[in-house]
Amino acid sequence: MGLLDILLGRTKAVAPDLDRLFALPSAAVTLEAAAGYTPTGQGAVCFATVEGAAFEQTHREVQALLDADTDRTGPPVRLTQDGYGYSWLVSARAPGELPLLVNDLHAVNTSMEANGFGPQLLCSLVSFEKRGQDPERALALVYLYKRGTFYPLCTLPGPHRRDNALELQVAALLENDLRVEKDKSRWFPLWDAPGL
Repeated sequence: MGLLDILLGRTKAVAPDLDRLFALPSAAVTLEAAAGYTPTGQGAVCFATVEGAAFEQTHREVQALLDADTDRTGPPVRLTQDGYGYSWLVSARAPGELPLLVNDLHAVNTSMEANGFGPQLLCSLVSFEKRGQDPERALALVYLYKRGTFYPLCTLPGPHRRDNALELQVAALLENDLRVEKDKSRWFPLWDAPGL
């Protein structure tokens, strides 16, 4: 970054660092110990859909790679679209297999990036639950691909409601485990996200 950038207040964009996803298992330990939330085994990668044979081939390769895991329990990896037209590759593992789920999410992001579709990657998320709590109250840790940061997302039952107090509490709990997004205007709501 040059002197002119400093004077004009421009900042250099943070490069994505997919290896930060591997910090999620230790963050999950902190989250369980401090707040009682445990992984559900659900996770997803969101990306902007692109038309074309190369993009479709990449989808098929990633899905085949993850479905080829002979130790996978539960449903196969599925591709879905949300109401906004974004694609989601959803992976399900047993709740105690968070490291394997993180490997799935990392593999999807890495494959998309390696095939030239990094600009289409938007975010990845891993969902959590608290025993005895309303199942419609969802908590997820969201990784923003283009920022290289995480933020907590807690949705409440009903149309488009969030628990901002819990999000702030979780962010404070995980500051030593994850690179938490400081700009709260980037804590996007992701309504009805698959895997959440």
